[in-house]
Amino acid sequence: MVVVCLTRCKQCNKCSQLNDGRVCCLCTVGQLVDSLPEGEPVRGVTLLAGELYLLRRKERDHVEVYDVSSYRLLRSLTVPGIHRLTDMTSCEHNHCVYIGDYSGDDFSGCVCRLNVRGTIIRWAVNGKPCGLSVNTAHNVIVVCVHVRKIKEFSTYGDLLRELTLPDDIINPWHAIQTRSGQFIVCHGELGDAVHRVCMMSADGCHIDHSHGRQPGSETGQCNRPRHLAVDDSEFVFVVDLNNRRVTLLSLTLQYLGQVVSRNQLKWGPWRLCLDTDRRLLYVADNEWKDDKWTAGRVVVFRV
Repeated sequence: MVVVCLTRCKQCNKCSQLNDGRVCCLCTVGQLVDSLPEGEPVRGVTLLAGELYLLRRKERDHVEVYDVSSYRLLRSLTVPGIHRLTDMTSCEHNHCVYIGDYSGDDFSGCVCRLNVRGTIIRWAVNGKPCGLSVNTAHNVIVVCVHVRKIKEFSTYGDLLRELTLPDDIINPWHAIQTRSGQFIVCHGELGDAVHRVCMMSADGCHIDHSHGRQPGSETGQCNRPRHLAVDDSEFVFVVDLNNRRVTLLSLTLQYLGQVVSRNQLKWGPWRLCLDTDRRLLYVADNEWKDDKWTAGRVVVFRV
């Protein structure tokens, strides 16, 4: 969680006035706390009921559940019928995790709902569900990358609404809905002219704020932004895959600093999960080798 203060920070003696009148301390570099065991690539990481869930790409035991304090492996779960895992999120209100999956050249996909008792429900999303999140209404927000849509489902898979993103948002990967109803979306893939994080209107029709444009490594740029997290003060954490960093932005998407830098990672960041109560950031760090993801782990940072 970002420290919000009204005076200069005693640690770094810096502060930055934001557009909304708050002051954000700039000592934002995360402190490395621990790392979980290396294994198959990590496709998702989330928290539920005081436990840490990892989604790995392998033949069985796709979900590993760890103690959130000791990082001891508690159990492993297999989700039948899984093909190509994409992401995972959780909902404390409904006591379940949601897993994205797709198969085939047409990228037909589904979401699997796995509750704490092990019961599985799945529903089709008519697209590749590359990014999942849960909004304040406890509904599931699914980004379908190739059709450039955000879809909202109930916890049992009822389609509540569907938004088509503007034409200049190509290859959207993840979206989070803010308390005010707006959507924060990250988009951009190799070969795309624009790589950004955007603040969209609640109807998805126009962009209110953005960070980035042409892909690059400067502070105002990003290169394949892949995943997002938002804390209680609505500061935005962004996985910047090709730059191998996690960037911190304000709610209006002003650049604040790097939370995780490339020298704190072994490979490349892919997914992240923020524990606001413990002020911990879990980053999925995966290895890309011989044109495929070959290994992964989760690195824990105090923020």
